[in-house]
Amino acid sequence: MIEYLSSLPSAVAQGIIWGVMAIGLFITFKILDFADLTVDGSITTGAAVCAMLIVNGCPVAVAMLAAFAAGMLAGLVTGLFHTFMGIPPILSGILTQLILWSVNLKIMGKANQALPARNYFLLVSQLNRTRSILVLAAVVIVLIAILYWFFGTEYGASIRATGCNLHMSRAQGINTAFTKIIALMLSNGIVALAGALLGQYLGMADINMGRGAIVIGLAAIIIGEALFARIARNFAMKLLAVVGGGIIYFFVYQTIVFLGLDTDLLKMLSAVVVAIFLAIPYWKKKYFTFAKTPQASDNLPFASAENPDGEVREEDGDHA
Repeated sequence: MIEYLSSLPSAVAQGIIWGVMAIGLFITFKILDFADLTVDGSITTGAAVCAMLIVNGCPVAVAMLAAFAAGMLAGLVTGLFHTFMGIPPILSGILTQLILWSVNLKIMGKANQALPARNYFLLVSQLNRTRSILVLAAVVIVLIAILYWFFGTEYGASIRATGCNLHMSRAQGINTAFTKIIALMLSNGIVALAGALLGQYLGMADINMGRGAIVIGLAAIIIGEALFARIARNFAMKLLAVVGGGIIYFFVYQTIVFLGLDTDLLKMLSAVVVAIFLAIPYWKKKYFTFAKTPQASDNLPFASAENPDGEVREEDGDHA
């Protein structure tokens, strides 16, 4: 039990890092309504760029900014694939992910680049978990504050409108291709920033570290929404709930390790959890929706899917 409790700080730290990654995924998946699979590659790109720059004597802050910029370039490629070349969203992300596999190998020059905390000054590391958690918490607060401000601006509102109703946004004069590209760049920039933090914390950048990232990110989003729905009333709290979902995910991971279960099955279990949480709204609507008690207002001929014009029909004649 002591061993399990001692592993919880590491679970919190990694949960926050993956929560930052899930925030980036939240922008495309929830706001833009764009299924972006680029993240499996861009998170590794962020770790690779950050690791190589730090190894070559670059300050940590500059290395992380460079990682963010590299992630934005990855998002730009996906955006151009989709908007300029007309490739569907999922396939656009897959193509960019394949490109990033080769790019990441070229950046590192090999499949794995060590980044030991004893030899370099790192923002976060496993050698000082308490400090790492405090730093990561500060990063999350600043990031959420910036995103809360940005999505309240004209450009941010345009992105939200594009994800909400593409055709209406175009009718209102919004350049939806541009907003998609901006959202994808911002999303993958944040994902790459999470990769830079993850590489520092683990003390390495590995070509396979992003494999299954989309599943972990979706798990954090879905778990956060399901467990913190009552308090996640505004945009900032929704983003914070996503980070909470990431922490809970890694608590479950550490519990599986402690119980001696096969960790190779964790990705499968994560996929099953995500599938169940995604299915819950459908199940509630199909199987648990009971007949609503008739009220006086129910007799009024409002517009609906069955009566789009709100016209009084024969059965409504008594209420005309």
